[in-house]
Amino acid sequence: MKKVILILTIAAFTLLAACSSGPTSSGEFPSKNIELVAPATPGGGWDATARAIQKILKDEGIVEKNINVVNKPGGSGEVGWQYLSKKDSHSLAINSSLVLTNNLLGQSQLKFDDFTPLAILTSEWITIAVPNDSKFQNATEIMEQLKEDPTSVKIAVAPGLGNNDHLSFVQAAKTYGVDVTKLNFLIYESGGDVVTALLGGHVDVATMAVSESKEQHVAGNFRIVSVSSDKRIEGLEDVATWQEQGVDMVFPHWRGIMGPPNMTEEEIAYWDKVIGEMVETEAWQTLLTNNEWSSYYLDSKKTLEFLKAQNANYDVLLSESGLTD
Repeated sequence: MKKVILILTIAAFTLLAACSSGPTSSGEFPSKNIELVAPATPGGGWDATARAIQKILKDEGIVEKNINVVNKPGGSGEVGWQYLSKKDSHSLAINSSLVLTNNLLGQSQLKFDDFTPLAILTSEWITIAVPNDSKFQNATEIMEQLKEDPTSVKIAVAPGLGNNDHLSFVQAAKTYGVDVTKLNFLIYESGGDVVTALLGGHVDVATMAVSESKEQHVAGNFRIVSVSSDKRIEGLEDVATWQEQGVDMVFPHWRGIMGPPNMTEEEIAYWDKVIGEMVETEAWQTLLTNNEWSSYYLDSKKTLEFLKAQNANYDVLLSESGLTD
């Protein structure tokens, strides 16, 4: 009898030890190396963000486990995000508004809430630029012209409709009372092509990221007449925001980070702590400055609410642009 009791006692302790050592236990996570998915080829915003996170977390000693960046290009993020959807909580991925618009445009079955939103990290604000000899002195004059005749202004955008450069202009025009279904967008393959078209006088207006336009504006090659930020941008203090010009709009071109489905509260709390520490480092601030990015940090709870609001807004903008039913 004593022997049976002893065996049962040992078995009970073994079971308790096994239960307490799982990877989801708050004291044990992460239990293996971290995988950070950049859903694109090396180079570009997603990859640069992933590699910066990898370096800062390691250099600052915020995460002890090794962090490996894995590039999974294809489908405007779709390939990388499909890959993430089948992984555990040791895998994360960089995202952007494409995780919303891919689905809304019918290009993906994946939705943002199929994943675990962890943070919004950065924003690259969007600019509106005109040639130096343009009759438009500010963004309000552009909107007035469009209100009178929405087809009368040739607007350059890249690399296609439905992205943030396009939709930010649509939202500004919609807010001002323009018939956005008649806007005359000319589509170019890249931001560089948009710059060339503007410099060559082939278009009247261009919409593009700050990183693509700031240098040309500062050099006096063309004029930026509006930015989509909530306040004036460092180095572009002479450029008014949309809000300052009577268009009540702020439009961030954001990048964030998300985990796979079904992460535990403990795992989410771990990444809230880690990412919260990372964005406070001097190294992160230097990264933002070097890339013309602005800090736009939101923790996991605020990120979920942000994505819900963004998804609803994009749904309306895409529909009113005639890109969806």
